[in-house]
Amino acid sequence: MPSVVGLLEQHELAARRRVDGLREEADRIQAELAAAEEEWQEWAIARRRVDTVLAPHGGNTAGREVTEDPRDADVLPKLWDAAKPKSQVPVWRQGLAWSVLSVDYQRILTALADRARLHQGPLTCQELAVMFGLDAVPAKVEALRSKAKRLVARGWLAEQQPGRFTLAAGVSKPGGGS
Repeated sequence: MPSVVGLLEQHELAARRRVDGLREEADRIQAELAAAEEEWQEWAIARRRVDTVLAPHGGNTAGREVTEDPRDADVLPKLWDAAKPKSQVPVWRQGLAWSVLSVDYQRILTALADRARLHQGPLTCQELAVMFGLDAVPAKVEALRSKAKRLVARGWLAEQQPGRFTLAAGVSKPGGGS
């Protein structure tokens, strides 16, 4: 009859192998995601350039924002366009205005900026839902969580504790993004 310690070691070894396998798979998926995002950005840049060439103003870039980061090129609006509800979230950088974000994302940033200004600490998505007058049902909370996670991934928010969001370092003013 095998010993209890021997059985525990076997289970531990099997669990460790599973974790190692999942980590390798996660690394592979991360690499694949990075390649897919790069390809997507290249297509977005190509489409934007074609739009510029075919624009009625003859490709004149006067009066348009110029972007230095190609990842943001697809999402920075023209000065005469408003942010669209389903717009992409650009990667935050010093001086980037909150106005490049859709109204929903701006509401999240404003709520967290108010909390930071009052030194009240991070918020959960459930608390955000209540603040916005939404029912704190899973569908509404998960929609906010998705937006908050996207803002974290793009550098606008920080998540120092799981599920608790604050403005990222450097993001403070609604106007200038800094």
